[in-house]
Amino acid sequence: MRGEYRRASLRKTAGLVAAAGLLAVLMLLDLTTGPSGLPLTDVWTGLAAGPAGDDRMVATILWQLRMPQTVMGMLVGACLGLAGLQMQTILDNPLASPFTLGFSAAAGFGAALAIMFGGLLPVPGFLVVPAAAFAMTLVASALVYLLATLRGASPEILVLGGITVSFFFQSLQSLMQFLASPEVLQQIVFWLFGSLLKATWTSVQVTAALLLLCLPFVLHNAWALTVLKLGDANARSLGLTVDRVRRQTFLLVALLTAAAVSFVGTIGFVGLIAPHACRMIAGEDHRFALPLSAVMGAIILVGASVVGKIISPAAAIPVGIVTAIAGIPMLFAVIIHKGSRP
Repeated sequence: MRGEYRRASLRKTAGLVAAAGLLAVLMLLDLTTGPSGLPLTDVWTGLAAGPAGDDRMVATILWQLRMPQTVMGMLVGACLGLAGLQMQTILDNPLASPFTLGFSAAAGFGAALAIMFGGLLPVPGFLVVPAAAFAMTLVASALVYLLATLRGASPEILVLGGITVSFFFQSLQSLMQFLASPEVLQQIVFWLFGSLLKATWTSVQVTAALLLLCLPFVLHNAWALTVLKLGDANARSLGLTVDRVRRQTFLLVALLTAAAVSFVGTIGFVGLIAPHACRMIAGEDHRFALPLSAVMGAIILVGASVVGKIISPAAAIPVGIVTAIAGIPMLFAVIIHKGSRP
C-alpha cells in the first residue's frame, strides 16, 4: 500500500515537472514570435544580457514589449487555472469555471464604465480600466457572498446567485455598449476580446502580487478541498466546516479572477479546461492538483498567445478569441467523457 502511494506521488510529481518544462518551452517560443520575429539565438543573447544589453533593439523588443506579455500570460493563466479547480470543487460541478458566478460580466461592465467615463476620475489613465474592472468583480463577489450568507453556502445557492448576478451585469454591459459612441464601443469590444498586448511591467507586478497574496491560503486549503470531493456528509464527519471552506474558497476565487481579468480583459475556457487537464495526472489530490492546474492554465494561455501570433504575425489575434475557439472542442470532449461514465 505504501509502495503504491509512493509510486502515485512520484508519478504526479513527474507530471508537474513535465508540465513546468512544457510551460518554459512555450514561454521561450512566445518570446521568439511576433511582428518583428526574433531568432532564438537573439532571444538567448537578449535574456543573458538583460534589459541593459548592448543591442538596444533586441533589448527593447524583448524586455519592454514581449516579456511583459509572456509573463502576464503565465500569471493570468495560473490565476484562472487555480480559480477554475477551486470553483469546480466547491460547486461539485465539472463544468463550472471562474465566470460561473458572474465575475466576468461584472469586470466587463466595470471596464465599459471606465472607458466611457474614466476621464472624469482623478486616477492615472493606465489604471482606470483595470481598477474599475477589479472593483466591479469584487462588487459581484460581495453580492453573491451576501446571498450565500443569507441562504446558506450550498452549491445550488452559489450557482443560482451567480447566474442572477451574471445576467444583471451583462444587461448593464449591453446598456453601456448601446450608449457608447463608435470609437468608445470599439475600445469596449476590444477589451472584452481579452488581449495581452497592453501588458506592462506595472500590470505584471500587480497581478503577481495578488497571486502571491492568495497562494498561501489556496495551498493551505488543499486538504479541505480534497476532503470536500468526498461529499458534504463525509466531509462533515471528518470535522470539516463545509460552509466556511466554501466561503473562504469563494473569496479566493473572486480575488484570483479579478487579478486575471483586470488588465487583460475577459478570457474564457482556461479556468474550465485546465482543471480537467490536471486531473488526468493528479486526480483529486489537491496537494498536486492545485499547482498542476495553475501550470496547465499558464500553458493554455501562453500557448494561445503563440498560436495567435503564428496565425497573424502582423497583428496578433487576441488570446481570448483563440482560447474560445480552441476551448469549444475541449468542452465537447469533457461533456462526452463525463457522459460516457457509468
